[in-house]
Amino acid sequence: MKPLQTDRAQLMARMSSVDEFDLAIIGGGATGLGTAVDAAVRGLKVLLVEAHDFAKGTSSRSTKLVHGGVRYLAQGHLPLVWEALHERQTLLRNAPHLAHAMPFVMPAYRRMDQWFYGIGLKLYDMLAGSAGLGPTQFLTRAETLAQAPGTLPAHLVGGVQYWDGQFDDARLALALARTAAAHGALVINHMPVTGLLTASGTGKVCGLTCTDSETGLQHSIKARCVVNATGVWVDDIEAMTQTRVADTTQTHVPHAVRPSQGVHLVVDASFWPGHTALLVPRTQDGRVLFAVPWQGKVLLGTTDTPTSSVAWEPQALDVEIDQILEEAGKYLAKAPARGDVSSVWAGLRPLAGALPAKSEAAGATQNVSREHTIKVATNGLVSVTGGKWTTYRAMAADVMQSIRKAQMLSLTAEDVTVQTSLWGAQPTLSGDVLAAYGTDAPLLQTLPGQDKWLSPQLSEAMVRFAARYEYARTVEDVLARRNRMLFLDAQEAIRVAPAVADLLNAENGVDAQLDAFLALAKGYQLQG
Repeated sequence: MKPLQTDRAQLMARMSSVDEFDLAIIGGGATGLGTAVDAAVRGLKVLLVEAHDFAKGTSSRSTKLVHGGVRYLAQGHLPLVWEALHERQTLLRNAPHLAHAMPFVMPAYRRMDQWFYGIGLKLYDMLAGSAGLGPTQFLTRAETLAQAPGTLPAHLVGGVQYWDGQFDDARLALALARTAAAHGALVINHMPVTGLLTASGTGKVCGLTCTDSETGLQHSIKARCVVNATGVWVDDIEAMTQTRVADTTQTHVPHAVRPSQGVHLVVDASFWPGHTALLVPRTQDGRVLFAVPWQGKVLLGTTDTPTSSVAWEPQALDVEIDQILEEAGKYLAKAPARGDVSSVWAGLRPLAGALPAKSEAAGATQNVSREHTIKVATNGLVSVTGGKWTTYRAMAADVMQSIRKAQMLSLTAEDVTVQTSLWGAQPTLSGDVLAAYGTDAPLLQTLPGQDKWLSPQLSEAMVRFAARYEYARTVEDVLARRNRMLFLDAQEAIRVAPAVADLLNAENGVDAQLDAFLALAKGYQLQG
């Protein structure tokens, strides 16, 4: 299938030509984009608007893992783990150009730890069943050091190897956007929602208002159903419905989300060489530690810090940075220091908070699983929060079923996206710089600048492709999410940014916001 061009003027014209959408989705992260795909595959008339760029928030800041949740085993959440393990298989099958299996090693410094975690991971295999990616194996000390040569050898007694998956989160979000568009959905970034439309007399939500960030033009959009999939900002959208109207009580439920901050540090591959990832399931302070090879670098993380701030660019705290470096030094043969960090970034997990008891004021509330929560308010606004990337597809299916059960749209109970391949899907060679483009790679190589490299991982043609086919409007869109340079090496991203801006300005005819990106990128560099 030929890729759709993403000319913004044409997208705007198409939006204005529709009298009423079946479904309007607010939020271009994993949940919103997954819902757009599900709805579009069903043949609905779908609009998705994102305030900034697709996956700008939480959905580009994960640990890049497709996993069942090893730590949930100890908590006894077996149904949750089973669902995630089977969704893991579906994701790896439907997006083989963006997700792949990866071996993990758990080093053991006490024999009892090796047996305790090994037995737990054997249960992990049993829950996966035919969806397993490889068998769990007990490793001797020598085998552990051979499989994971970066492991600290002192006092090591052995280890356990198991399998999970890895993916590129931001590019998966982009693949979802393009998949939804290929099935007829209209998806637009840089389009913040400014209000919700309500029907006169009933107060039922019947659409939204939004503003084009580039032109400042305001738009009023009618929709039969509106889904609030804004993650940690879900309360802000719900707050737009607080104004009382005739015969309608307040529908906003405060504190639906309890944000938690996760921080990642990026260091050179020499600190954890090879293709095997490290998992320490319980550090001295009770957290999980990962060292994950990713695009030629290694991710170290993560923290789990409760926060009340929901900034678009959360900042890593010094104490979080020091915690990661200190814990990494206990397990890596080559201990990293602050000066070794090439990029640091934080993301906010939209953990579902405790919801109040059902009442007329609160609206009908439905707990779909232990991980995500879907709420259909009395005014018809559908809000979803919680969850994780691995189960995005199941979350989207649950959103559509909540809409069906509330009789807001006429839908079948069928799970329609299990076999839906995502845009670009094809098996690729690992390590190939064009692998993430999948079936688009041949087209990309026909564009001007395919042999002119701004950096080893970025050509002029890639920037042009991002502008023409991948909705990229700003330097940040390209260097943070179409290409992951900002998340891997902030200094390198700063170096190539002016050239990227020139290309985008020529392609799009609008300001690519170079100065804003340069200011942003400084926050990804570790100071001091």
